Amino acid sequence: MTSKPEITKLNDAVSVSPQLQLDDVAALAKAGFKSIICNRPDSESGEHPSSAAVAEAAEKSGLQFAYVPAISGAITDQDGEKMAAALAKLPAPTLAYCRSGARSTKLTDMARTASKAASSPATRFNVVIVGGGSAGIATAASMFKRDRKISLAIIDPADDHYYQPGWTMVGGGAFSAEFTHRKEKDLIPARAKWIKSAAASFDPDNNAVTTADGQEIHYDVLIVCPGIKLDWAAIDGLPETLGKNGVTSNYRFDLAPYTFRLVKELTSGTALFTQPPMPIKCAGAPQKAMYLSCSKWEKEGVLANIDVQFHNSGAALFGIKEYVPALMEYIDRYNAHLNLESTLVAVDGPTQIATFEQKHGEETKRVEVKFDMIHVVPPQMAPDFVRSSPLAAESGFVDVDPATLRHVKYANIFSLGDACSAPNAKTMAAVRKQAPIVAVNALAALAGKPPVADYDGYGSCPLTVERGKVVLAEFGYGGKLLPSFPNWLIDGTRPSRLSWLLKDTILPPVYWHGMLKGREWMVKPHRIGAE
Repeated sequence: MTSKPEITKLNDAVSVSPQLQLDDVAALAKAGFKSIICNRPDSESGEHPSSAAVAEAAEKSGLQFAYVPAISGAITDQDGEKMAAALAKLPAPTLAYCRSGARSTKLTDMARTASKAASSPATRFNVVIVGGGSAGIATAASMFKRDRKISLAIIDPADDHYYQPGWTMVGGGAFSAEFTHRKEKDLIPARAKWIKSAAASFDPDNNAVTTADGQEIHYDVLIVCPGIKLDWAAIDGLPETLGKNGVTSNYRFDLAPYTFRLVKELTSGTALFTQPPMPIKCAGAPQKAMYLSCSKWEKEGVLANIDVQFHNSGAALFGIKEYVPALMEYIDRYNAHLNLESTLVAVDGPTQIATFEQKHGEETKRVEVKFDMIHVVPPQMAPDFVRSSPLAAESGFVDVDPATLRHVKYANIFSLGDACSAPNAKTMAAVRKQAPIVAVNALAALAGKPPVADYDGYGSCPLTVERGKVVLAEFGYGGKLLPSFPNWLIDGTRPSRLSWLLKDTILPPVYWHGMLKGREWMVKPHRIGAE
């Protein structure tokens, strides 16, 4: 029996260890690591797993992997540059290993030096945006629309960009996966400097952000929008079985097509759909997956043969009561069994058994349910580097004023999207409304002025209750209904074909060609004090 390697943390982004064994990999995923780098050549003497074997184990545990071999006692500058490139590309935190850990330590130090040498001389910007997703790009585009002369950097390591609201439609067979995908380089505004690395830590007292590859980026105004962390490992056994054994999730680009494959193949048996405790992004998505699946089974004439169960950690089907009656009609129509205060805690893929903790009054019981298909939504939280930073509220999210989206302590820091603490629904529609508000408030801060626009908490959740019909939920802070259309055109509390047209045909081009280009259709910033 081998002992576990001793892990040494070098900084918030990188830790090192002696030689890993294959059974160490799953434990690293559970410990929160996102990537592994092997610095030990496969040809080196001594018994050790090959890099290919570790890479395969990493993939099974949901980790990314890079092979950056270096010869002990003969490490070159090129090795340091390769290490820097790997650290820039991989999501943090990363675990690098070699025979003893010494080479990995040296290479990490060399990578930091190489990154600083290779970085642009302009390491200070008027505006730095952490996160190149929908919130970051939309805010940058809105800022450039108003002031083309500002210097602005976007920090994000991703090569790919996704229209995530489309993944439910992929799982329902309405969109192809590729329809939701673009290359990040094609979306970053031309005037923005793209720093292709992950943010690792914040130093707000010195107006600086440190990246995973060691760059120190200074700002006049900081905008934080790195999204939300999907904690797959919080559900026992889930990472190992995702994408097989009937276990799927529309919350991942590569898994949404598997959802539809399972739906098409299932003609009888038990289908489970789960929703974790709040907060999560798009609180309607867990049940949308169920409705679209049931609509397909109904059309195929097999719904009566399938035991459909919805397990929701919350105490209500949906948080805004005005939309619940229409949703309950579909729960009844599809004969779905609604299990409230039922939280998924474990999945055994090979035996196809899901374990739930269910509340019954003051008592909590563990219940095992056999399934043929399960659609899982993982628990979600603020990214690790946000939670551990001076910017975090008690919740772990960036601590902002809900109206101005400005940090409660640092007047030159703003946050929007899934990473901010504002108590709105975490939806794409919320980001579309927030981006112009943060843009004008950030520009005001750049000029030494107070915020000029406020946010009413608007969010939208198009609940796809069947193929061709949507309940268009639109609401703001306190659950106040905020419909975009007159009631005679779209009654958001009732299923509508026009709302399906909006979801299916109109919103994707609005996203790609409007929101990400700074076109603020129907979301002009509301000026503070204006009626």
